[in-house]
Amino acid sequence: MAKIAIVEDDQAISQMYRIKFEAEGFTVETAENGKLGLELAEKMNPDMILLDLMMPEMTGDQMLAAMRKTDWGKKIKVVILTNVGEQEIPDDVKKLGVEAVILKADMTPRQVAELVKQHL
Repeated sequence: MAKIAIVEDDQAISQMYRIKFEAEGFTVETAENGKLGLELAEKMNPDMILLDLMMPEMTGDQMLAAMRKTDWGKKIKVVILTNVGEQEIPDDVKKLGVEAVILKADMTPRQVAELVKQHL
């Protein structure tokens, strides 16, 4: 089954998505900030990353920019999972290639899982 990396600083949210995706049969790893997420992505080579934007140490957009500069990071699919409104998301995030931008409050974990399956 596909491998999912969840890069999210809120442990409750991270665990909620981990449980949902593992129940769906995915292999799941988590990281609590962009710096650790970048290391995890390189090591794990996931099929999809669920990426929060507002995190300590390295933000999601910084992580995505750094990842897209690597050979291994260019092909990884990314879904932005954030509480930041669409108008507040930096334009360069979308230019870096993301499958979707999801407002956390607008979708249930089941809906997020279905969206991820569609993109895989």
